[in-house]
Amino acid sequence: MAFTAKDVAALREKTGVGMMDCKKALQEADGDMEQASLILREKGLAASVKKAGRIAAEGVAYAEDKNGVAVVIEINAETDFVAKNAGFQAFVKTCADTVAEANPEDVEALLGTKASGESVTVDELLKDKILTIGENIKIRRFQRYEGAVTSYIHSGGRIGVIVRFDAAPELADKDEFKEYAKNVAMQIAAVNPQYLDSASVPANIVEEEKNVLKQQIVDEGKPAEIAEKIVMGRIAKFFKEICLIEQPYVKDSAMSVGEYTKSVGDSLGGAIKILEFTRFEKGEGIEKRNDDFAAEVAGMIK
Repeated sequence: MAFTAKDVAALREKTGVGMMDCKKALQEADGDMEQASLILREKGLAASVKKAGRIAAEGVAYAEDKNGVAVVIEINAETDFVAKNAGFQAFVKTCADTVAEANPEDVEALLGTKASGESVTVDELLKDKILTIGENIKIRRFQRYEGAVTSYIHSGGRIGVIVRFDAAPELADKDEFKEYAKNVAMQIAAVNPQYLDSASVPANIVEEEKNVLKQQIVDEGKPAEIAEKIVMGRIAKFFKEICLIEQPYVKDSAMSVGEYTKSVGDSLGGAIKILEFTRFEKGEGIEKRNDDFAAEVAGMIK
């Protein structure tokens, strides 16, 4: 029995399964819609889609670097317990390796990429993990850098950081540089800078902060004509809070991260510059489920 693109779309609407899987099921069922639905259920694909509606705000932020490539990726699950599951952790590592090797453009492209060391795509591997583990699992985001790079994982995967530097290869190979790079990554994890330096802060953000500070100064009873001078002093403090280069170095607050970077470069005999960084915190910005576990258990034994 022949089938059309409308049939594929109708099966997708009915089951929530991806278009390619629906097409394959219809081919296998010779165009029979009910049989195709049954095939999808038997394969567990429809079950994995049902789980996809559940909130996944736990999981891990994982980071790694090797052979001049650094990757940070966030993959979410429904519970912290699953995040500690060996199978889940292996899946996260496979995804990171796939990003490092294949350099996909985005999460959608990653899902369609053959998984590192596997004969199936990342999407197929993901669906298998959802069925095996029994929770909704989502690949949320990733970032990839090449060059002089480092990575850092904080608190067992609560925060993942990668950083890219401008440094000559002979400099980046030195143990002293690697220690410095790791310290910078730890600074990013601990203090959570929003921008690289003051020049990176959007003009509208700076202007907004200046207006807030000026109003605060006027409210303190200071004359408006000197408020501008006071604002310039306070805006420097604002930059120290949100910009990595201007932040006090956590291991020695007498110097900034920029000054620390220069001192390491001077000691190694070459210039070092921090170019960019990415910091992922697990579940950041996701509305988490607020379950009353005790009430749930009490309800089950009534």
